[in-house]
Amino acid sequence: MKVTVDEDRCRGHGVCWTICPEVFDLSDDGYAVVQPSEVPAEHEAAVRSAVGTCPEHAITVY
Repeated sequence: MKVTVDEDRCRGHGVCWTICPEVFDLSDDGYAVVQPSEVPAEHEAAVRSAVGTCPEHAITVY
């Protein structure tokens, strides 16, 4: 599974980082970034939860 954050949609709520800090991080400006883009299998459920709870729908998995 790969994951991306649309930087134009992200507003820096940090929900994804709260749910899965192993995959999501916050930039110096407070916006979500993905580290790494290839999600380890043990974090896939948490990433899917972050996708579903992102208030801006800025996260995409493929």
